[in-house]
Amino acid sequence: MKYLQFSKYALGGVMIAMVIGCATRPESISASFVSHEKFMGQNCAELGLSLSDARSQLVKFSSMQDSKANIDAATVFFVLIPASKLAGDHAGDVAKYKGEVEAVETALIKTGCRKAM
Repeated sequence: MKYLQFSKYALGGVMIAMVIGCATRPESISASFVSHEKFMGQNCAELGLSLSDARSQLVKFSSMQDSKANIDAATVFFVLIPASKLAGDHAGDVAKYKGEVEAVETALIKTGCRKAM
């Protein structure tokens, strides 16, 4: 009987660790604030390149963050500690490049390079 109580609590602890400790999925990460003013001195071609670069970096770090989340889901099952808690994740980079993309898109609209949607 005591074994059943212990296993019930252990299972509950594992479930809490899985939910709380795992790396956040990229789509759940909010953009960091980046001012569009940083890009206002660029011409349309430069803004296009900046947007392409920011999107490329966002895809790269989103993929890396997704991998961390997948590894966390697997490792927490076996060792009860998410791997990202030991090695870190890329949530900050995802937030940064989401903010960069938003800032460049705003600069594109404000400079007239892209008509407001």
